[in-house]
Amino acid sequence: MTINPAESTLELTQLSPPQILFGTEVNNKTSSEQFLLSMYDSVQASIFVVDVLEDGDFRYVALNPTHERWLGIRSEELRGKKPEDILSPVDAARVRQHYVDCVRFGKTISYEQCLQFQGIPTWWSTTLTPLRNANSRIYRIIGTSSNITPAKQAEQAGGLQAERDQLLEAIAGRIHQSVELETILHQTTKEVRQFLESDRVLIYRLESDGSGVVIAESTVVATGSLLGKTITDPCLSGKYREHHNRGCIQVVEDIYAAGLHPCQIDLLASLQVRANLVVPIFLGQNVWGLFIAQHCRETHQWQQTEIDLLKQLATQIGIAVHQAELHQQIKDFKAQLELHKQKHIAQLQQVQDFEALVRRMTEQIRDSLDESQVLHTVTQELAQLLNLDRCQIELYDTCHTLVTIAYEHTTTLPQCQGLTRQIADSPEVYQPLLQKQPLQFLEIVPGWQPKLVVSAQMACPIFDTQGILGNIWLIRATQEAFEEFEIGLVQQVANECAIAIRQAQLYEKNQAQVRELEKRDRLKIEFLRTLSQELRTPITSISLAAQTLESVLTPEEISDIEIVPQLLQILHNECGRENKLINDLLTLTYLEAEPEPPTLIAIDLQSWLHPIVESFRDLTICQRQHLNLTVETALPPLETDITDLERIVSELLNHACKYTPADESITVSAYQTRKTVEFSISNSGVEITTDELSRIFEPFYHLSKNDPWKYSGTGLELALVQKMVRHLGGAIDVESTADQTTFTVKFPRAISPSI
Repeated sequence: MTINPAESTLELTQLSPPQILFGTEVNNKTSSEQFLLSMYDSVQASIFVVDVLEDGDFRYVALNPTHERWLGIRSEELRGKKPEDILSPVDAARVRQHYVDCVRFGKTISYEQCLQFQGIPTWWSTTLTPLRNANSRIYRIIGTSSNITPAKQAEQAGGLQAERDQLLEAIAGRIHQSVELETILHQTTKEVRQFLESDRVLIYRLESDGSGVVIAESTVVATGSLLGKTITDPCLSGKYREHHNRGCIQVVEDIYAAGLHPCQIDLLASLQVRANLVVPIFLGQNVWGLFIAQHCRETHQWQQTEIDLLKQLATQIGIAVHQAELHQQIKDFKAQLELHKQKHIAQLQQVQDFEALVRRMTEQIRDSLDESQVLHTVTQELAQLLNLDRCQIELYDTCHTLVTIAYEHTTTLPQCQGLTRQIADSPEVYQPLLQKQPLQFLEIVPGWQPKLVVSAQMACPIFDTQGILGNIWLIRATQEAFEEFEIGLVQQVANECAIAIRQAQLYEKNQAQVRELEKRDRLKIEFLRTLSQELRTPITSISLAAQTLESVLTPEEISDIEIVPQLLQILHNECGRENKLINDLLTLTYLEAEPEPPTLIAIDLQSWLHPIVESFRDLTICQRQHLNLTVETALPPLETDITDLERIVSELLNHACKYTPADESITVSAYQTRKTVEFSISNSGVEITTDELSRIFEPFYHLSKNDPWKYSGTGLELALVQKMVRHLGGAIDVESTADQTTFTVKFPRAISPSI
């Protein structure tokens, strides 16, 4: 154990090296030595002689008969030995130091010392006188000693009581002054060890599991300190622990002769303990720890005064521990009050910050119709106010089956904005949220981490009287749940978010209506302008034909009568075109209004479609086009308006014939799927651009670049086809790829006519 230097110095000062006198033959005696030897055998004082060797070491030479009688040791037995050969290491070191001082100072020195010899402590008053040779070198030391043990015992009897009273008073004073418990315990062990002159004094605090830790220690054992070490006594349980709980004291003068359990003997021996005195320290009715004094080098007969001292000090230590616990409780209570105070102040500040945030949101909602600006600000400021790792706002789709993270603020975690989740994948999360109930839970962060990371998550629904809109998610890397006041404040923010979202939706709806009205106005203006142009064209042709016919029919021009049939044909054609244009216009207007339900008739496409397609055979032959018809067998009857369906097929065939180049094919197909009956009309040799496809059903839109036959029409044909298909409860689409254009018309098997 490690020797405390300060304590060792003090003890070396108080305790002198052993006073043992050895004798030997002295040769070549001088006259002074002869005189000394004459006194050596006759005086009643103890005399011993020590040789000082050339290397500074010491050897015992002789001791006189008086010293032999006092100690019962023959001079011949100890002749030529060093102090370490006959004394304990501590006593030998002290004796050697006195010899060194005598040689170093070169004069007679005197001192008092207490030595343990054969287990008996004896006090000696010793004088050392140096002898010099012809070269003035000190070669020998003559020592004289007197046994002063009785006087010392009488002196110590009164001094010990005073010292013990002083020790108790000092410890009580420290307790009264509320000195730190650690200081009290360490100072107590130090003073008690010095008072008892023991090798080790320690305070051992017991733990609930039967082990304990040394929390204070004073020792002169050089092999190491036990301070801070946890020691498990296998016997400190059952009867042995009950023994201490009853306040019993363990007094062991020799661990090998006290009848201890073998496990305890092994433990004490491993700690180099030979004599052990253990007094329990009580805290209330329970044993808090043990106050222990130990002798490590030799056995020790414990005196009742020593036992009483440890008992009194154990009581004082119990008081100090109780007082320290009370002080700690008061300190903890003050710290808790301060913590609550700071927490309350922080909460008040958060409330003020939230109120400011709500005010800013209200102002933004009032001044701006930009939903994204308001909600982005919310995520950013909530993350700052609540010290969040992530803040998200997710919005539901119209069917409440999907939810999308629309806005997010995070500084450390991966971005999730734009991520879409299925509600059905997390019913335990979204069921309460869809019921407008806040939700919070703790989640272990996935992935490998050096240590476990847990995040607290809270979701607050965004809703109003019209329904649920979305949720605000708060994520914080802590195991502490969000507090009630935080939930309440976030709900206020969620209400403002609902207002912002609804306002933005209403604004967008109004803007969409405005755009639709503007679009209709543009289409109306464009329609009227185009209609005017279309109506003007046949009228102009009719006017020119009439003027020409009038000039031809004058007597002067009667010779050009051959031109009259041509002019009449022009008048006939243009009047027909004008009539068709007006009829198509009336039909289109009728379909855009509130038409009556169609008259449904079940038709067999296998027999019905063939004659309609064949009616275009001559035209396709004339234009060198290939006309094909494919009808799937076992097609179910189609309930539809036969007149409108014939018009639809005819107009699509007219369009295909109009834009199909020579030597290309036109194919009409009819087939069925699981839910629909479909027919398609496709033509090869022409591909329509994406921009033209988006406008192909607009009134008066012509694909003039792909009109090799310069076939003229009203420009309302495809617009009418689209309206009639929808009127019959079907759908039409067009696609153009790989130099081929296909119109596909789909009707449900059981048609429920729509208006």
